[in-house]
Amino acid sequence: MNRHLYTLLFHLGLPLVGLRLYLRSRKAPAYAQRIGERFALGLPALKPGGIWVHAVSVGESIAAAPMIRGLLERHPDLPITITCMTPTGSERIQALFPAAQYGGRVQHCYLPYDLPWAAARLLDRLQPQLAVIMETELWPNHIHQCARRGVPVALANARLSERSARGYARFAGLTRPMLAELDWLAVQTEAEAARFRQLGARPGRVAVTGSIKFDLHLDPALSARATALRAEWGAAARPVWIAASTHAGEDEIVLDAHRALLEHQPDALLILVPRHPERFDAVDALCRQRNFATRRRSRGEAVNADTQVLLGDTMGELLFLYALADLAFVGGSLVANGGHNLLEPAALGKPVLSGPHLFNFLDIAAQLRDAGALLEVADAPALSQALQRLWAQPQAGEAMSAAGLGVLQANQGALARLLDGLDGLLVAGG
Repeated sequence: MNRHLYTLLFHLGLPLVGLRLYLRSRKAPAYAQRIGERFALGLPALKPGGIWVHAVSVGESIAAAPMIRGLLERHPDLPITITCMTPTGSERIQALFPAAQYGGRVQHCYLPYDLPWAAARLLDRLQPQLAVIMETELWPNHIHQCARRGVPVALANARLSERSARGYARFAGLTRPMLAELDWLAVQTEAEAARFRQLGARPGRVAVTGSIKFDLHLDPALSARATALRAEWGAAARPVWIAASTHAGEDEIVLDAHRALLEHQPDALLILVPRHPERFDAVDALCRQRNFATRRRSRGEAVNADTQVLLGDTMGELLFLYALADLAFVGGSLVANGGHNLLEPAALGKPVLSGPHLFNFLDIAAQLRDAGALLEVADAPALSQALQRLWAQPQAGEAMSAAGLGVLQANQGALARLLDGLDGLLVAGG
């Protein structure tokens, strides 16, 4: 398949795109809003001539935030426009970069669908000096329209699993020209760099810069706030664990593990944080159906000695919820989703647990595992037993915490390398 055939099929599939939007809006009404932006119609007022950053959803937006702050500091005269694809990503971007704080220097809209005329309309409005795509959100027409206009395009913090590489390889006629049009690929690991080169990226434009997720800077007050809230709950001495970024099919496993844990530690408290907001109500119903005494964080419901599950159904609080826990399980890993960011709980000094499906974070997982900072479990009994063992042997948890912090410290510096490379593209483009 080449780009022209892809574009034709995309146009023919627009009714299905509309149907998907409608179905998603039934669970998350925000999908029914700002539809015009998805076709580059009715865009908000946007200052031209700056830097365009695309971060598909919440995780990429959070990962991009330190890079964006670095760009703002290094280029105080340039506006930055951040695009995303999801309402939750939009909410996170606006929370991370409130207009009042940044004086209109950070702008936001949805990324239009990957149709040539929509991509062209966005670029004509933005007239960016540089386009930065986070991780691996590759859209052929957007990249081609940038190339036509001489706008350098960088793939930042790029990652590419073997599974994803096989998928791209099946459409070599589309993938190879697209990757060849990228001006710089700042890739997390050498293995991923090799995959990009094999798929068609120009070797001289691929650089291994590491993962900027290691350059995680935490609010110094976070742990103190968490300690104070646990004291307010009367839970300073209670065993508290978190299962974060869970997916459908995973919550049941986590709740089974918690039920088994309660047989040995009746005062244990689980903080359960589903990955997607549209699932909050369903997971709440699941907890109550399973007869867990459940409170919802969004309602400000008081956690007391009888509470067994706190549902973390708020946005932008994940780091704080991690800080509240003694032990952290990172979801998307007991189901074949590829896992989520293991470094956030590690940076907070928490022993980290996960399932076996970590193909989105193979290098990070391997480093944590080799250092003794990551414990992988396959099912509910193994998860429950691991939690019990870590509470029974606090020295083991302390060793995991120290090892995780050591891995982070050993890998920092990727953000500076990325920003230096982006500066080079701006100078060359200017």
